[in-house]
Amino acid sequence: MTKLKLGPIEDDKPVKVTLELPARLHRDLVAYAEILGRGTGQALTDPTRLIVPMLERFIATDRGFAKARKTSLSREQSRH
Repeated sequence: MTKLKLGPIEDDKPVKVTLELPARLHRDLVAYAEILGRGTGQALTDPTRLIVPMLERFIATDRGFAKARKTSLSREQSRH
């Protein structure tokens, strides 16, 4: 089985966001959804549902962002 960074996608109340994706990125999302579905046994009919967990994963693992956010929060707290 292929090891992917994403696991099963949670069924959550959606918020509608409209954006345009390059065709190449959409093809990659479709392919990723197919591979993820085979690995988890969960069929994803809409590959755009991968966008949120991918962004969450990206943000959660971005050390520069975490450090900057922590610094920003510390500054805000010291002002109050």
